[in-house]
Amino acid sequence: MADPRDHELVRAHVRIYGIVQGVFFRANMKRVATLHGVRGWVRNVLDGSVEAVLEGKRKDVEEVIKWALRGPPAARVERLIVEFEPYKGEYTSFDIRYG
Repeated sequence: MADPRDHELVRAHVRIYGIVQGVFFRANMKRVATLHGVRGWVRNVLDGSVEAVLEGKRKDVEEVIKWALRGPPAARVERLIVEFEPYKGEYTSFDIRYG
């Protein structure tokens, strides 16, 4: 039986640490997020981590987070931090941010 919370709209601020830059992490996260109808953004951070904000249905956001635990084949995720925040609905797509 489906959990009624699956359709709840959520926002997650995610930080991924490890070998996550230079391995197509952002491009693949965009693909996975778009596939699940998740909106928001992803970017590289100067400390070598990747940061993302994900908005959408809880079940879809959780699928993207589950993918981020592994990342693309060349990535080696060592740590993932997720903070759920109030849903804002401020994004219309999922984008890669630069700089």
